Amino acid sequence: MVLTVLGYALLTDLATALGALPFAFVRSVSERWQGIMTAIAGGMMVAASVFSLAEEGLRQGSVWLVSAGLLAGAAFIAATAKWLEGNELPFEHLTGKAARQSWLLLLALFAHSFPEGVAIGVGFATGEFRTGLLLAIAIAVHNIPEGLALSLPLRARGVSVLKCAWYAILSSLPQPLAAVPAYLLATLIHPFLPFGLGFAGGAMIFLVVQELVPDSLTHTTRSETAWGFMAGLLFMMVFVSVMH
Repeated sequence: MVLTVLGYALLTDLATALGALPFAFVRSVSERWQGIMTAIAGGMMVAASVFSLAEEGLRQGSVWLVSAGLLAGAAFIAATAKWLEGNELPFEHLTGKAARQSWLLLLALFAHSFPEGVAIGVGFATGEFRTGLLLAIAIAVHNIPEGLALSLPLRARGVSVLKCAWYAILSSLPQPLAAVPAYLLATLIHPFLPFGLGFAGGAMIFLVVQELVPDSLTHTTRSETAWGFMAGLLFMMVFVSVMH
């Protein structure tokens, strides 16, 4: 069963790369569309944080654990952003603000993937194979628009489609890494799942407000940023509701 859990968790990870696939047909992105795409990604991330992560966390545990996770996730992104400002780390060909935002985006989605990996492991640990399987399939399908949300701003900044796919897979790597330990330690890990879900949601919401929305506003109008954000939020909200 351990190999089965690992296999399904690996498939959920690889599914994230499918989010980069549409960009194989988009050769270049104008500055205006770069801003709109960044806003769309922000809307998708906020919707995923609220309608998927926080909501699931509330079902799994208390509002206080989820709230503590949200605040911890926000603090993590704030501290990481401050550290990156003082330590210039290039991201592909990007430097400065663009590199910092790309690193934060990748880290936020990376943190988001840990509780999803734990959820897969716990699902299989229930003893009902169907429960674990359905959960793995749901997360795999859910990972596709997350890969899209990651690829949108990266592709807009000139990162290649293959690199976007690679970073999408990297962002979900915690899923196979966390699934097996969670399966083996289900009774010990399960109580911390609400905090982990809140942490991932808080990290993404803070990232969107601090980095993605202001960046979008530098490339396009306030109206287009707002509508782009709404489009991304509505798309992800409908997607999550259909998956549930």
